[in-house]
Amino acid sequence: MPLTASAMDFFQLFVPDNVLKNMVVQTNMYAKKYQERFGSDDAWVDVTLTEMKAFLGYMISTSIHHCESVLSIWSSGFYSNKSIALIMTQSRFEKILKYFHIVAFRSSQTTHSLYKIQPFLDSLQNGFDSAFRPSQAQVLHEPLIDEDPVFIATCTERELRKRKKRKFSLWVRQCSSTGFICQIYVHLKEGSGADGLDALKNKPQLHSMVAKSLCQNASGKNYIIFTGPSITSLNLFEEFEKQEIYCCGLLSTRKSDCTGLPPSMLSNSATPQSRGQYRIRMKGNMSLICWYNKGHFRFLTNAYSPVQQGVIIKRKSGEIPCPLAVEAFAAHLSYICKYDDKYSKYFISHKPNKTWQQVFWFAISIAINNAYILYKMSEAYHVTRYSRAQFGERLVKELLGLEDTSPTH
Repeated sequence: MPLTASAMDFFQLFVPDNVLKNMVVQTNMYAKKYQERFGSDDAWVDVTLTEMKAFLGYMISTSIHHCESVLSIWSSGFYSNKSIALIMTQSRFEKILKYFHIVAFRSSQTTHSLYKIQPFLDSLQNGFDSAFRPSQAQVLHEPLIDEDPVFIATCTERELRKRKKRKFSLWVRQCSSTGFICQIYVHLKEGSGADGLDALKNKPQLHSMVAKSLCQNASGKNYIIFTGPSITSLNLFEEFEKQEIYCCGLLSTRKSDCTGLPPSMLSNSATPQSRGQYRIRMKGNMSLICWYNKGHFRFLTNAYSPVQQGVIIKRKSGEIPCPLAVEAFAAHLSYICKYDDKYSKYFISHKPNKTWQQVFWFAISIAINNAYILYKMSEAYHVTRYSRAQFGERLVKELLGLEDTSPTH
């Protein structure tokens, strides 16, 4: 990217104009069909590309200013924002919000429950794949996308009851060196299809399917994948090894699928142990490590030799010896925790009731975070040095047409 690249340039690596133009077409098609069925809407005029960008800009602004409702922009209260409210009237914004669609109609061949959002997710994935090559070490996990605790604290009980629980879980494959989210997988919590919970009788089966979906494009690339207890299993790791994907995962006798693992390693030793002691069992390239540090921690790995030594550094107790796999797991997971702490507060605050819209705004939030990560890695960062909040503000202004966004490449 050139030195003069704008926030919009980085965002459009993932959400280019052709995707926005499709939103315009589908929204207008849906509005027409809706009015044919339920009666004419004299206040509706077909949306334009400029208006669609402004619409997205208003929504994205809620990720920076954290207002509970996007309509607060036009209010006279604390979250009002007169500088951007003049670009579009509130009534026009509400009309676009009413008819907004990615896919207006369901085709006869469509069986996927996320058909209204899947084309956008596919386009976003292509953008992630073409714009970024991740490091060898990556993590599979559920990012922190829960409700903002500030809103929960200020909501009345009635408002909380009105809020619908999310009907989906969002999983990602994330580069542990940069925090860039390489792949998104959305799993619906309800449904009778092949990907619904009705078809999955136990959680290990569900989490194994999630892991395989997230790593479908990772085979043959010599990646090291770090996993939490819900995903870690011997069968899955052996299957990944055949695809040249290597793993290191935390194991839990309660949450993990422990099929095929020696029972002697899954029970705690009767004799008291000192911190840093560990036991190892091996089978081929696979190692099961039981390490003690104020409690027993078990790790399954085929990515690190169990005889290689590492160290965990604690502020109070100093250095604690451990196998290298344990040190690597702790280091990579702590980076992801820092990412969640830093970037999860920049998710779009708008909370629609429709599942596909919830997924869409989460995906847009991830795309903006990824765009900022690429910006920080580029030469353009050394010129302007925007923080994440400043980058978001610039993007909002550029989408609203308040800043010059002339092509820079």
